[in-house]
Amino acid sequence: MRTDRTFTMLKPDSVEKGHVGAILEKITASGFRIVAMKLTQMTTADAQEFYAVHNERPFFGELVEYMTRGPIVAAILEKDNAVEDFRTLIGATNPADAADGTIRKLYAASIGENAVHGSDSDENSAIEGAFHFSGREMF
Repeated sequence: MRTDRTFTMLKPDSVEKGHVGAILEKITASGFRIVAMKLTQMTTADAQEFYAVHNERPFFGELVEYMTRGPIVAAILEKDNAVEDFRTLIGATNPADAADGTIRKLYAASIGENAVHGSDSDENSAIEGAFHFSGREMF
């Protein structure tokens, strides 16, 4: 089932490099409406829980360390076909493989520091959004 909402995080490297405004402008210019947003910092336990699906992978420790090194911007976005359209907007995980004009092509430094997270399915979008936001934080 296709939904009209997706979850994103502007990762610590985006915040550190001052790209938050430019990335949010690109998101809204692409027709997404921000229905929830906050600047927050994940604890080690938060990052381990959020990325538990990757806990057996060799990069898990580095991922947790990266995601906890500074603040993130968590947001829920709304648009028709939100998950698929946002995945297209952010581009490939490896910025070298990302299409021109995508967020990762413009702002990511590497596979490890890839600027932004976007949910990969409607189901995960709902789970990830609920991880960061209560129902009363969405508008």
